[in-house]
Amino acid sequence: MNHSEFSDRHFATRERLSEVIRGIAALSEETETELGHLLSESGERIDLDSPWLMVVAGEPIADTPRFIHGLVGQDLGPGNASQKSARIRWYRHGLETRNNTRSANFEICERPIDFLRRFSLVEVPSAQVGSQIQLDATTRLLPRADLIFMVFPASNPWGAATWNAIATFPPETLEKTVLVLQQSNPCESSDLKVITGHVADLAVKRIGRVLPLFTVSGKLASEAKRTSPPAVETYQASGYFELEHFIGQRIRESKDRQQMLKTWYERAESAIRLIDDQIESQSRALSDHGRFLDTIEREIDDIREYFIARLPLHLVGVAEVFQLETIGIAKVLRRRLAVIPSVYRLFAADRTGVSIESLFIERLQAAVEVVAENDGAEVVLHCKRHRQTLDARARETMGIDLKNADQLDEVLDTSKIHFKQHLSGAARHGVHDLRVRHELEKQIRRRNSELQSFVIAVLISTSAGGITGALGVAWLPFACCGIAGLLGLVCIVKAYGTRRAIEHEFQSRLLDACDEFATMLRSDYSEALRRVCQDYASSLSEVRGYLFREKHALAPRLKRWKELFLTLKAVEQDL
Repeated sequence: MNHSEFSDRHFATRERLSEVIRGIAALSEETETELGHLLSESGERIDLDSPWLMVVAGEPIADTPRFIHGLVGQDLGPGNASQKSARIRWYRHGLETRNNTRSANFEICERPIDFLRRFSLVEVPSAQVGSQIQLDATTRLLPRADLIFMVFPASNPWGAATWNAIATFPPETLEKTVLVLQQSNPCESSDLKVITGHVADLAVKRIGRVLPLFTVSGKLASEAKRTSPPAVETYQASGYFELEHFIGQRIRESKDRQQMLKTWYERAESAIRLIDDQIESQSRALSDHGRFLDTIEREIDDIREYFIARLPLHLVGVAEVFQLETIGIAKVLRRRLAVIPSVYRLFAADRTGVSIESLFIERLQAAVEVVAENDGAEVVLHCKRHRQTLDARARETMGIDLKNADQLDEVLDTSKIHFKQHLSGAARHGVHDLRVRHELEKQIRRRNSELQSFVIAVLISTSAGGITGALGVAWLPFACCGIAGLLGLVCIVKAYGTRRAIEHEFQSRLLDACDEFATMLRSDYSEALRRVCQDYASSLSEVRGYLFREKHALAPRLKRWKELFLTLKAVEQDL
């Protein structure tokens, strides 16, 4: 018992189609799809969403406001036309109640009433029926109207003014005209069959045809619709059930409205196909862009692999340096292990192992840093040359500009410094891992212990000679001094012998560790090179960010497209 029962399916289909069209328009903007005039021709979208327009006019005593009240189910509020009003009012939906006077004889009234979302009502007040004002206004309105209700009082449906107005209607307007007999009191309905027969005869005489005719009671209809739950019996007694069923049938059978729905369905279908093509094109473009990014990353990996492949040649040079430095540091060790310095260090802290290791690290680091400096500069140069070609390729393939070249130069220069520092630190840690000092200090401690024993024995013998000489023993001092001299000679021989052994052992152990050091350095070289290439690859962050954003946006667009497509197919079934 409400307006939705007039023709739910038609309005539901229309609203779904309108919603789909709005969704397609929004999605076309998101996907940058050019739809031309498919969804934007002037005025037509307004017609698609426009409510069903009904014009109501009648005799002064026909009480057209009550007829409208029964149709809507509630009062239209302030500004409702009265019997004596001379102003034509157009009631339509609005967010708030307000009246907008367009002229002295015409007013637009907006009401927040659901009925008016689907139906607009034009009320021609009884004072204007048949007047020149009414004729001028309705001449403009009637061609646009979907239905025209001419309301008569059931007690006297012979009003000349109203019949004169109907007689002026052209045939196309008469097709939309409905005659309504309004009962002020249902108890007066005993003679309605006779009255309706006379009205039908009068219609034939005045306009040459029979028009649809309904007898209703706006009073009963409004009362039935205001109650909760609605009073079914009262509603059926009001005559509005048959009238509203007729309105729904007219809505369903309206060829113009159905054709409009079909036209907009076809346009929406064409538009959604264009969007599908655009999304498919964007998806292919993203795949191409992804392959482009993979190609660039492979090219950066190729730069790294190129330098790693050259590394054995560089490591040969490093190995030669390692061997030369080993020989050189062995000579330094030989000088440090001379007899006099060795005896001196017996009575002081012996830091030979620490100093030798530090000196070896210092010399080896200097040699590795030379290699790192040259290689780092060469790697950076390769990256910069590659970047010079990448800018134009990214702009041509993806239409984006990469990071500023000056910023990249700064990043790569910093990476070159880190490359050198990394290999320098790797050389230091590599020597530490060879445990050069550990083995050397163990041998030196054993040598110092032996030499210390001889020195103590020499000192004891010398002291004994001095004591016996003081006591006046003739031969014993000479014997003690001779023993001391012999022990000193043995100590010197021992010192020279162990020096040669330690030097030889130290040099052999370092030379044997040369390959191990080169292997460790290769691993660190690869890691340092990877970091430089990683820093360079960071310049592709715009490409990765662009791809991520586009892929992230494409998925919901495709989802919305599928939803719109399925809804459009459902609309097709309704049509």
